[in-house]
Amino acid sequence: MDLCGKLLIAMPDLGGDTFSRSVVYMCAHSDEGAMGLIVNKPAPDIRFAHLLEQLGIQPQAGLRDIRVHIGGPVEHSRGFVLHTDDYKSESGTMDVAERISMTATMDVLEDLAQGRGPDTSLLALGYAGWGPGQLEEEIASNAWLTCDPREEIIFGRANEYKWAAALKVLGIDPLMLSGAAGRA
Repeated sequence: MDLCGKLLIAMPDLGGDTFSRSVVYMCAHSDEGAMGLIVNKPAPDIRFAHLLEQLGIQPQAGLRDIRVHIGGPVEHSRGFVLHTDDYKSESGTMDVAERISMTATMDVLEDLAQGRGPDTSLLALGYAGWGPGQLEEEIASNAWLTCDPREEIIFGRANEYKWAAALKVLGIDPLMLSGAAGRA
């Protein structure tokens, strides 16, 4: 099972503030573990302009606001930019899947601040990580559903609707979903 480039959708009974009703875009998945970014949990008190100021990056006048998200519980101070493949950093952009890339170097923030970055992007602080076999165990225990990605879910601004929209990709009405697993 290769989940790179897929969406993980938290089941209703997955607890904790971080993963409750979360949608995670999977950036890496191998025998060594998995890494993804939560795409529907905005950081309520962090603005892009303020983040640039803290990093000593001077933005151009009239800079568009980029919503900052909580990417996951690991390494909160590390930033990741998930974006369309129209941008490549000289320092290192990882192609994740068709049309989606990720850059975790300072130059992408500098380029975004100057209006030269990717056309479509999502900035995340921290990431979701799993050790070898951990994610597969969580999926087997009914903690997550998986589906093919949709750019409007990944990059859309209506974060409060992304979880239900991801479920609907699978044909699931969120009101009819039960967190209880069973075996026949």
